[in-house]
Amino acid sequence: MKITAIKTFVARFGNRPRALLKVETDEGIYGWGEAYSTGPDLSVEPVADYLFQLIGGEDPRRIEFIMMKLMQEFRFPPGGVGLPAISALDHALWDISGKAAGLPVYMLLGGAVRDRVRVYRGIGGRDGMEAADQAHRLHEEHGFTAFKTSPYKLDPDASRWGLVCSAAAKYFEQLRAHTPDEWEFAFDPHAKIFEPILALQLADALAPYDPMFYEEPLRPEHIPQWRRLREQMRVPLATGESLYGRFEFLDLIAANGADIIQPDVCICGGLLEMRKIATIAEAHYVSVAPHNPMGPLATAVNVHFAAATCNFKILEYLVPTDTEWNDWVDEPYMPKDGYLELRPDRPGLGVEINEDAIRDNQYIHWQRTCPIRPDGSTGYI
Repeated sequence: MKITAIKTFVARFGNRPRALLKVETDEGIYGWGEAYSTGPDLSVEPVADYLFQLIGGEDPRRIEFIMMKLMQEFRFPPGGVGLPAISALDHALWDISGKAAGLPVYMLLGGAVRDRVRVYRGIGGRDGMEAADQAHRLHEEHGFTAFKTSPYKLDPDASRWGLVCSAAAKYFEQLRAHTPDEWEFAFDPHAKIFEPILALQLADALAPYDPMFYEEPLRPEHIPQWRRLREQMRVPLATGESLYGRFEFLDLIAANGADIIQPDVCICGGLLEMRKIATIAEAHYVSVAPHNPMGPLATAVNVHFAAATCNFKILEYLVPTDTEWNDWVDEPYMPKDGYLELRPDRPGLGVEINEDAIRDNQYIHWQRTCPIRPDGSTGYI
């Protein structure tokens, strides 16, 4: 079997674009992968074209060989423009390998260590009661018992920090008062905090109400501060969506900088790389809760990762609010009782892309924009 083509489709998904890769072979078996928007969305196609120049004619089932070849021929770390395309390529190679073997991808990874995959969903509201109402609706519709929300009820760039912390505590207290005790809530400061002491103060404000985890309060660059913060916190510290491959995660994990890591299978280099990251984490008693604010294809990849990974904890999940998931794929993974069920009877990733639905999909530009503080300086996103 040989790779004969890599095709890129940039399709609209809600208010954001998503780049999908299709890898074709000379035996008629094909696979699909999804990239994430860390760089310009339209950069995925020329990078994918370049990838084909490097691996065209290779056996797509030689995934370890192909990934190593790409990293060596790129020479320099590919970063936020190259890795999303490489990640999507990896997904497609696993999809092909599973289809060729007549097995779901998780069986190629050593088999399932669990029967279903627990998911959590983002919520929000003007106050804790409004957020609790949203959580109850999601529980009634899909069985969710785990959620994530922002701790900011006041503008963190324009308010006294003590007030930001006290408002966050009141918000969480209301959430707890209006939801069952067994439900879990995580909080995401979204790397907006510059001074580690402020991140600790916010964590201390939330701690009395038992958060599931406290996600990425700081930027990821300076690992010693992550270690210091974790040593002082009383709640589980999670991070990793802004990191790339196993070497960066090794630095974080070896420094005892996190309790939970959150690699993104659409950024880190793909499923093969994420498995290596998870193995490093397992050896350090660190669990994995993948970053996944993505579409139905990336969710499918994550299901197979979670199914075969011992130290998997929980998966972020974006419940579709319209028909796009059903338009894109034949049978998206949808939650039942707060879990995604495995599909032992479907080879590959377990979903099929509707190429007609994305072929002429209108591109939409999406841009991250940073806040402007009262003094005119820029704040973190």
